[in-house]
Amino acid sequence: MTADPAPARPGHNIAMWGAPGSGKTTLLAALFIALTRRNDDWKIVGSDPASSDYLIEKTSALSLGKIFPEASTALERYHWTLIGPAEPPDARWSRRPRPATPPRIGISMIDAPGGLFSAGRRRPGSTPDGQADLRRRELLDNLVDSRGVVFLFDPIREFEVGDAFDHLHAPLTRLAERMLGSDDFRDGKLPHHIAVCVTKFDDPRVLETAEKRRLLSANPDDPYGFPRVSSEDARELFRELCEVSASGNADMVLNALDKFFHRDRIKFFVTSSIGFYVDPRTKSFDWHDYQNLLPEDEGEDLRIRGQVHPINVVEPMLWLGERLTAGEPRAEPSR
Repeated sequence: MTADPAPARPGHNIAMWGAPGSGKTTLLAALFIALTRRNDDWKIVGSDPASSDYLIEKTSALSLGKIFPEASTALERYHWTLIGPAEPPDARWSRRPRPATPPRIGISMIDAPGGLFSAGRRRPGSTPDGQADLRRRELLDNLVDSRGVVFLFDPIREFEVGDAFDHLHAPLTRLAERMLGSDDFRDGKLPHHIAVCVTKFDDPRVLETAEKRRLLSANPDDPYGFPRVSSEDARELFRELCEVSASGNADMVLNALDKFFHRDRIKFFVTSSIGFYVDPRTKSFDWHDYQNLLPEDEGEDLRIRGQVHPINVVEPMLWLGERLTAGEPRAEPSR
């Protein structure tokens, strides 16, 4: 009996990057839900049993349990494959054209509780932590091997804690150090494409900031009428939200991204993993009743109130996939 063949490795990889608790796990669970709600063939598949189990568990917690996936308690290494629709073969070149291969983009997440590049830094003179150094190396290897990055910026965490820059500058400095001698760094910019996701758009503090700055727009194809912030305005909202950083360092996040990456390879997205509340009777957005995250009874825990309708969760992944595969040679037609 022969073993099952190993799945083909994607030709491109997207890495997840952000402070602990910034929502990487929730965004991945929301991605499965958002893709399932779309009327196309894009899908996310676990690249190994552990990654599939992880995706099933976290998605079920979000959609059925109405709770957020639990934070990491140990080092996690997971890999998924984003599979798109195959282009129809060109029948002009052959009576029996070979089926087209759909695009495949790898998504990887290597995460650890509490972070490794900030709170986990070793103080001068302290005993080296071999396990922590190994984990940092794995995180850095993942960034070096990827050419697409989803960077999550949590404006509520930044308002309360203010550590976004702390979790950016150390790995960014190490990444530049590792790639200094590479041909990809000759022009002084790193080769990655960066999708900056401003999360928690459903929070009133974020939504009202966008409204006051007149950055909201509507999608005429959205049956629920959810407000949105276009990618053209998302950078301005990011800048506005940085003004209320608890540490006052959030503005350096934007400056660091612009210094180390090509400006035309950075795109901002305003996202929400759970979306806004939709009344089952009206099935539309209501400015007077839109919060989808409410306290559970009289306790402190938060629960999701209604159905999960992710906003702008798929778009960063598809933009990265499009940029990473742009210019690739097409398969030769059958003769």
